Amino acid sequence: MSDPNNTLPAVEPQDQYSIEDDVETTNTRSYSQGQLVLRRFLRHKAAMVSLIVLVFVVLIAFTSIGWGPIPGWWGKDYVTPFPIVNEARPTIQFLPPSLGEHPFGQNTIGKDYFSLVMRGLQQSLFVAFTVGILATIIGTVVGAIAGYFRGLVEAFPMRATDLFIIIPTLVLAAVLGRMAGANIVVLALVLAVVSWTGLARLVRGEVLSLREREFVMAARALGTPAPRIIVRHILPNALGTIVVNATLLISAAILLETALSFLGFGVRAPDTSLGLLVSEYQNALTTRPWLFWIPGMFILVISLCVNFIGDGLRDAFDPRQQMD
Repeated sequence: MSDPNNTLPAVEPQDQYSIEDDVETTNTRSYSQGQLVLRRFLRHKAAMVSLIVLVFVVLIAFTSIGWGPIPGWWGKDYVTPFPIVNEARPTIQFLPPSLGEHPFGQNTIGKDYFSLVMRGLQQSLFVAFTVGILATIIGTVVGAIAGYFRGLVEAFPMRATDLFIIIPTLVLAAVLGRMAGANIVVLALVLAVVSWTGLARLVRGEVLSLREREFVMAARALGTPAPRIIVRHILPNALGTIVVNATLLISAAILLETALSFLGFGVRAPDTSLGLLVSEYQNALTTRPWLFWIPGMFILVISLCVNFIGDGLRDAFDPRQQMD
């Protein structure tokens, strides 16, 4: 027989509170997909450092010598020759910190090289981001249409994509760039036209897999128009692939513009770009190496920063990543 005095132990108050605390903790760790992506990206150290460096480079490029009618804080322009100072060597000092009169030195005719590099940086950044945005839009639209529809609607854009792919990008960009002239906007448009093909094929593959999912079939059964299904249901689920490859397009665009300007098919004098500066002063490595290395280092820094940001975005959009 059971002991009448043997009763169940009373639940202590702190046990009840611990259960509530667990529920509260669970609720506070419930994040939306966008919040998860943002938190993962913010915890990617290399991507965050690269983002800070890239923002700093963009700010110094567009605020130093100004942009269009907006003046900058640097008192010299990139077209006026000045008297030679310090044998045209860089006047920047780190201890104590000082820019001097010509931080990056002067070129062969006395132009302020800091202003020239900042102008080249502006042009290269403008081309890179314009190409990245336009090529992403074109590739996403073409890939989404080719992946969702069938028949001629799929065949025509994909055969056009294959045609662009088989032609070497640098050769096609050089020919179109020569036909377009030295206008920087036209050059950016030309590079965008030849840079969207890879993203289009990736987006098409994503859409092909997503169009057979249950939520897409349910939307189709309800009579939802195809454009609405693509925009509202399919593309948001392919956003990770699109965003990551957009960063890669930006990095590839700045290298492509550099190659074209180096070969003489891109930006031309009297304007300048980082690639054109590298091309003009490639023979100065033994006498004045800073004329070659300074724009080259900016090209390297921008490319690395964009690639690290792309790696961070790829990891952030990866559903296999777990929150700490």
